[in-house]
Amino acid sequence: MYGFSYPWLLLLLPLPIALRYLLPFYRESHPAIRLPWFQRIAELLGADPAKEAVVREPGWGVRLVHWLAWLCIVLALARPQFFEPPIERVVPTRDILLVVDLSGSMETADFTNQQGVTVERLTAVKEVLDDFLTRRKGDRVGLIVFGNAPFVQVPFTQDLEACRLLLEETAPRMAGPKTAFGDAIGLGITLFERSEVEDRVMIALTDGNDTGSKVPPGEAAKIARDNDIIIHVVGVGDPAAVGEEKLDEEALQAVASATSGTYYFAGDSERLQEIYAELDKMSSREIQTESYRPRIDLYYLPLAFFVVLSMLFYGIRFFAMGSGREQGGENG
Repeated sequence: MYGFSYPWLLLLLPLPIALRYLLPFYRESHPAIRLPWFQRIAELLGADPAKEAVVREPGWGVRLVHWLAWLCIVLALARPQFFEPPIERVVPTRDILLVVDLSGSMETADFTNQQGVTVERLTAVKEVLDDFLTRRKGDRVGLIVFGNAPFVQVPFTQDLEACRLLLEETAPRMAGPKTAFGDAIGLGITLFERSEVEDRVMIALTDGNDTGSKVPPGEAAKIARDNDIIIHVVGVGDPAAVGEEKLDEEALQAVASATSGTYYFAGDSERLQEIYAELDKMSSREIQTESYRPRIDLYYLPLAFFVVLSMLFYGIRFFAMGSGREQGGENG
């Protein structure tokens, strides 16, 4: 599709005609000899001079060149453009932060995947999260992993493929064997401070009891609430275990309820999938897009035609005048 950036400049096309009738003719005084037969010669030549002036009207060829040159100048000023097909960009309207436990207990093989194979807890989590990430179009997703301490694995990004790949590279004990859940929430709050969207969701997944955080999970949850962050917690551990591997459901429920979130217990892989399906429905919203249409400027085309036309016109006139002088010299 073609168009002009300044189409109103096309109104300048009839300007030479308006100036011809509105402005007085150019007059220049020169000494002259009065000839009694001047009017007769003008009639024989077909000229129509004004009173007390000699006017030589240009031929149709010269007028055509002048009009074409003026047309090229006006078209270039109007800035012709070619509009390429529109490009749509999904605008992030929500930030989702995944907080994944990589403590030693996540290597416990007590989950059955869709193929009926018993796998580690982290492997089951990866499989479900991978499917969850494929439906996050329009969201920015971040990933924090934690063990003895939390680490930002993926800052907020719309590159979901990169997030899936980096999640796949995680392994149990990669961040240490312990569970610093409260510190992971605190790091997530820091990451959300740079977020400009209103909808902020943190999905935390852990299978143990917090024993090494500098900030207790409950206190971290209150700070998250003050920052308008909703935390959904998914517990995948064993509530009947003892020590650090025991799943402290009471503490996890307190974290979720403090931020108006929800606590879920995933006893197997099937239940884990159901939980993420529920989270997907709970967090559904309209996808916003921005449309951008690339433009290619074409003003150089009429300018190039103007330059070529001018060179041809004055070149032909130059050679015509030169040949005329040579013929005049030979006749003389």
